[in-house]
Amino acid sequence: MNYGKYIFAQISSFLPQRTFDGIVARYKGDHSVRYFCCWNQLMCMMYDQLSSREILRDLVLTVNVHAQKAYHLGFGKSVSKTNLARANENRDWHIYEEFVYHLVAEARKICLKDDIAQFSFSKRV
Repeated sequence: MNYGKYIFAQISSFLPQRTFDGIVARYKGDHSVRYFCCWNQLMCMMYDQLSSREILRDLVLTVNVHAQKAYHLGFGKSVSKTNLARANENRDWHIYEEFVYHLVAEARKICLKDDIAQFSFSKRV
């Protein structure tokens, strides 16, 4: 029996959720949302990328197989294909863009302390 945090939960714990919530409030991303908030969508999309899922059906099936663990992984109560597809279509993508820029700025601060070399990306991320 597992008594610690799951690996995905450990990875996502490094993300500053308060900063993300501030960005979501600025764009009103969770306005009139009951269950599947922007944070849950972010966690699902991160899990999608890390587990190399190609279609939403595969992602939802994988998440719902372990429904008891979904809350502890940050997915919320339940994930449905319809909710995830609607969230991907209707939510403002600027929320996630601004959050990524914040994370890149934090990474630059950390890397520039140790290394004098310029921290940049050669292509679009």
